[in-house]
Amino acid sequence: MTSSPVLLGCIADDFTGATDLANMLVRGGMRTVQTIGVPRAPLDTPAQAVVVALKSRTVPRGEAIAESLAALAWLKSLGCKQFYFKYCSTFDSTDAGNIGPVADALMRELNTPFAIACPAFPENGRTVYRGNLFVGDLPLNESGMQNHPLTPMIDANLVRVLQRQTPTKVGLLRYDAVQRGVEAIAAARAALLEQGVGLAIADAISDQDLYTLGAACADDVLLTGGSGLALGLPGNFARAGLLPAAEDTEQLPAVDGLAAVLSGSCSRATQAQVEHWRSNGRPAFRIDPLALFAGEAVVDQAIAFAGQHLGREPVLFYATSAPEEVAAVQKQLGSAASGDLVEQALASIARRLRGAGVRHFVVAGGETSGAVVNALGVEALCIGPQIDPGVPCTVSLGASPLALALKSGNFGTVDFFSKALKLFKQLQELRR
Repeated sequence: MTSSPVLLGCIADDFTGATDLANMLVRGGMRTVQTIGVPRAPLDTPAQAVVVALKSRTVPRGEAIAESLAALAWLKSLGCKQFYFKYCSTFDSTDAGNIGPVADALMRELNTPFAIACPAFPENGRTVYRGNLFVGDLPLNESGMQNHPLTPMIDANLVRVLQRQTPTKVGLLRYDAVQRGVEAIAAARAALLEQGVGLAIADAISDQDLYTLGAACADDVLLTGGSGLALGLPGNFARAGLLPAAEDTEQLPAVDGLAAVLSGSCSRATQAQVEHWRSNGRPAFRIDPLALFAGEAVVDQAIAFAGQHLGREPVLFYATSAPEEVAAVQKQLGSAASGDLVEQALASIARRLRGAGVRHFVVAGGETSGAVVNALGVEALCIGPQIDPGVPCTVSLGASPLALALKSGNFGTVDFFSKALKLFKQLQELRR
């Protein structure tokens, strides 16, 4: 058991989403630990919030439910006072998706008839208005997310999207109520409950809206949403006298070693980050899924390429491609098969890089991050300072720690890779 009270127990449906949420909680003053999957042993690191990172976003529905309930049972054993189901700020869940079914299962297990669902993250351009999700100025289904290889989002209206996933009645907590404050939200929630609504998409277009929603949900046993909704939760615990002020929540131990970047995401943001790296003449090795399928020794070639540069400069290994290239590969191999090939290759590369002395890893893409941390044997992470909104520095717990930045494909500025590596180096020098 942890040596300090665990107040908030979180379940994230992918690895980068987990670090995104953990980052938000650390910024709010909560000492936070992220586990990779459900731990096999008690947690012995002081934490006020614990985030269990699952790889359940795109797995079969029954598997996602079982994993989420196992995570909930373990978090309940820590004595958590509130629970949080975290998914992507771009929802990333088709009609066959797992958000609705997992939310239903958690509500049943926690014996609660109602939960809000709010993926808004205004700091990263994700807002919800009248139930419609926007990415910047564009509706979700025009933002590039309609081309996502695993979870194409073709409808911006989240009430419709979520309702197609669940028999639970889905409603809308409208912006009119959110804007008027906590009491208006309470009245709107009561009206939704009378109408038989169990899950309610909540509008939010600013951080203040998220703080207001958080305050309104202070007594809820379960919340669901993106990381933004967690903005107000540390303050709730502080006002209740449960969260003492602390100044060391972002401190991380120093990690010496070489550095590398691994990118499997094909999102627009990651495409720009890969191009920025390459256009600056930095070493990069492309992972070709068709070459992998043909049985070529791509991993061996990648490690040979790394040997020409490691010790002098970091190397990028990427499978990131434009949507038309991804579509062409998927047509030949199928989306699941092509994705698995790339993940396995990047995981193998990461394992061999660690053997070559790499201790700083920047990883782009939720599925890629899951594959890499599993390959590296990482079981838990301490969460440190933010690199970009939604992406913190982290250091693995246990012997032979690794410095890791696990980035959602859609997050980060164009120079994110360089920025992350620079911050790793600064932390290394600071802690010596």
